[in-house]
Amino acid sequence: MIKKKSTHKTHDSHAIAVIGSGYWGKNLVRNYHQLGALKLICDKNETLLAQFRKEYPGGETCSAIDDCIARDDIEGLVIATPAETHYTMAKEALLSGKHVYVEKPLVLDIQEGEELIEIAAERHKTLMVGHLLHYHPVFVQLKQLAFSGELGRINYIYSNRLNLGKIRREENILWSFAPHDISMILALACEEPQSVSATGGYYLHAQIADVTTTHMEFSSGLMAHIFVSWLHPFKEQKLVVVGDRKMAVFDDTMPWKDKLLFYPHEIKWQYNRPVPEKGEPERMDIHQAEPLKMECEHFLNSFTNGRRPQTDGREGLQVLKALKAAQKSLDNKGCKVELKHD
Repeated sequence: MIKKKSTHKTHDSHAIAVIGSGYWGKNLVRNYHQLGALKLICDKNETLLAQFRKEYPGGETCSAIDDCIARDDIEGLVIATPAETHYTMAKEALLSGKHVYVEKPLVLDIQEGEELIEIAAERHKTLMVGHLLHYHPVFVQLKQLAFSGELGRINYIYSNRLNLGKIRREENILWSFAPHDISMILALACEEPQSVSATGGYYLHAQIADVTTTHMEFSSGLMAHIFVSWLHPFKEQKLVVVGDRKMAVFDDTMPWKDKLLFYPHEIKWQYNRPVPEKGEPERMDIHQAEPLKMECEHFLNSFTNGRRPQTDGREGLQVLKALKAAQKSLDNKGCKVELKHD
C-alpha cells in the first residue's frame, strides 16, 4: 500500500518573492502559493506576469529585482534565473537581510560561492541550493538505508539522466543535467571526489556538449559515473547503487511503487570462482509527495527554525567544484583532474 501525503503545513506568516517565473520558476510559484507563502512574483516578461495575476488573484507582481530586495515585508528570495545572474542577485539579497534559495548551480565561480557562504554566515541568513532530488521521498529512503548499512559497503554508483530535449544554448548538458546526480552521489559517498574526468560529444554545436560521461574516484575506493544526454531516444532517470550486501535502483520514470527496488544479490565462491546468486527485487512502502513541494517546505522551515538546509551553500559549493573539474577535463580531452581538499 502506498501512503500519499495530501496535506502540507501552510506558511501564511512568511513572505516569499520568486524571481524568474519561466520554464522552472512557474513551478516554484505554484508551490509557494500552495504553501501560503507567495507574496511577490518578479519577471521581465509582462505577458507572464499578466497570466499569473489571473491565475493567482490578489498576488503581487513586479518587473524590477530591486523592488523585491527593497521590500521589508519579503523574508526570502527564490532565484530561478540563468546561472550567470545567481551571484549578483544572491549577494544583493543576502546583504539586504533576506534568506536566499537559488536554483542549481549555486554560481559559476568557486570564489563567488565561497563569498556568498561567508555573507550568509555573517548575517545569520539561510543560503540554500535547489538540488531537488535530495528532497524526493524515494532518495530520502535510499539514503537512510545506505547509511544504516543495509546495502553494506558501497562499491560503486552510476546514474543515467537522458532525454530528447530540452536542448539549451546557455549551458551544456553537463551543467544542465549532471548537478542533480553529482549532488546525490556526494550525499551517498559522504566525501568529496579525489579526481574527476569527463568526455563528451558535440553534435549540434561545436562548443556545447550534448552528451557527457563523468567519472569520479573517491579516497575510500568508491567509484561513480554519470551519463547525461539530451539527444537520447527515450527518457531515463536512473540511479544505481551497488553495495556488497544489496544493490538499489532508483528509477524516477517508473510508477511510484517501483521507483525504488532493492536486489539482495550475492556473490558466492565455488571452487575458487565467484558465482552470482540472484534474489527477487524488494519494494518498500514510501509515502508519495511532490519533491519540489518538499524542497520548498524545507527552505521555509530552515530559516524559520534556524537549521542548516540539507543542500546549503557548502553542499552547493562541493557540487560546483566537481562540475568545474568535469568541465576542465572535458576541455582537455578527458584528462583526469585531481581535486584539492581543505
